[in-house]
Amino acid sequence: MKKYILPSLKLTVVFVVLCGGLYPLLIAAIGKATPGQGKGETILVNGKVVGYANIGQHFSADKYFWSRPSAVAYNAAGSAGSNKGPSNPDYLKDVQAHIDTFLVHNPGVKKEEIPAELVTYSGSGLDPDLSPAGAKIQIRRVAGARRLSEDKLNDLVDRYTQGPLLGIFGPSKVNVLRLNVALDDLANGGSGGR
Repeated sequence: MKKYILPSLKLTVVFVVLCGGLYPLLIAAIGKATPGQGKGETILVNGKVVGYANIGQHFSADKYFWSRPSAVAYNAAGSAGSNKGPSNPDYLKDVQAHIDTFLVHNPGVKKEEIPAELVTYSGSGLDPDLSPAGAKIQIRRVAGARRLSEDKLNDLVDRYTQGPLLGIFGPSKVNVLRLNVALDDLANGGSGGR
């Protein structure tokens, strides 16, 4: 029995040091090297924090690009998906309600043209990004509400479209909060950022 106890204790001490000490220090060091230094990348307007780059926010006014729907009402303390399958009647009602709302606010868009991300929940409930198609389908509504040209808004979306990571990993995406901050700047006579 002694031959098993001593190695078990040694292994326990090694893993406590590795998992309870060195690993958290490594992760903290990596976090300090990221934008926001591990506290989250904030987006500032006139020196005031308006949100975090990696946490989705709710936009419902016609003058803004809308984010993806959230199953947790954009509450970062409760990140989660809807946990409802694609055949769940409640889920289907939610999707239909999102479609109906989108069509009312975006006349001229057909149901089949709406990107799925604009009417379905993300896995986290806090997705901050849309595909370029998800942003561009909203241009006509935003242009009308802001009295801006669709070409200007198309250029703005293109400017705020990020390509795949390293050119190959993941899809192209548009951060909705950054886009809306730039939109406000453009509408107020600025250049729209960047």
